[in-house]
Amino acid sequence: MDSLTQIVLGASVGEACGGKKLGNKAALWGAIAGTIPDLDVFINAYNDPIHGALMHRGFSHSVLFAALAGPILGYLIYRIYRRKHELTTWLWVAFMAIITHPILDIFTSYGTQFFWPFEWRVSLNSIFVIDPLYTLPFGFLLLASLMIKKNVSLRRKLNNAGLVYSGLYLTWCVLVKLIILSNTPTYFKDYDIDHSKTVVNALPFTSFYWMIITESNTSNYIGYKSIFYPFNKNEVDTLTKNHSLLAEIESKNKEWVQTIQFMTKNCYSVTKRDDSLEVYDLKFGLTSPFTSPKITIPVRGYGLVIDSGIVNKTYITRPKFIWSKVKFGGYINKIFKDDESPAPTSNSSNH
Repeated sequence: MDSLTQIVLGASVGEACGGKKLGNKAALWGAIAGTIPDLDVFINAYNDPIHGALMHRGFSHSVLFAALAGPILGYLIYRIYRRKHELTTWLWVAFMAIITHPILDIFTSYGTQFFWPFEWRVSLNSIFVIDPLYTLPFGFLLLASLMIKKNVSLRRKLNNAGLVYSGLYLTWCVLVKLIILSNTPTYFKDYDIDHSKTVVNALPFTSFYWMIITESNTSNYIGYKSIFYPFNKNEVDTLTKNHSLLAEIESKNKEWVQTIQFMTKNCYSVTKRDDSLEVYDLKFGLTSPFTSPKITIPVRGYGLVIDSGIVNKTYITRPKFIWSKVKFGGYINKIFKDDESPAPTSNSSNH
């Protein structure tokens, strides 16, 4: 999740673990501890974009990291305050604030290597990384609680209400995703697809609007489902997979290809541009819901510069020159009202 959300969660957990004894210091240090796992972005900056993405949410987002960093941080805070408060309380605040960070990130499409050093990346794909419907009510309850003296029971009730809201909202997101996933065969009944490979992700800033990615042998199909109206099959986007382009370079670049397949969970489309292959991670979605007139371009991917059949450079690829077409008002409208768009043409060769 975004940094603000992690700060809110860390502060609330810190308050729950030590607020009665430590006052606002517990929330402050909980907020600091809750951001520590994301410091791996500074280390990843020295890697190529693909391996940097692989390392992000790796060791620093694991149970092992929390078990090591939590006690160290807790002891340092204990010494900062010259042993004025119980060591056990500080240890508990630090550990819980750190461990809940990757637990929350598990609900996103990027996921975490929670059980590092095992390579499994645990991801529920049930909440977008920025969701005001989650963060704002949670943050409001936290701030309201911190304005009350530490010994007043209302302070704990408000903070606990925020934590309960957090849990209920995350549960709501999972349930909505599962319902949409279970209905995918109905939504795509006119397509020859492999439903076992369907991916359902929350679209930006809401749990009311979802992206569904399915695939046939040759194409990816991306549909959109709001909880407020029926699935519109006329809004399905089609992209040719072109996986053979990546397979052609695999013999000399096996590690690169395997890393990309792991990061994208094999949910990708490939385009050849001059001396490069651009591999689009479709879990990040397309520009279609945000543009008017509609432009179908993958939002994010990885570029591989090929020299004599070998990858010698990588880069991040994002859509360019479309900001004038972005209509956030239209996107908000799509969440609540069917656009009744005509059937889109397939954009299978030019992203």
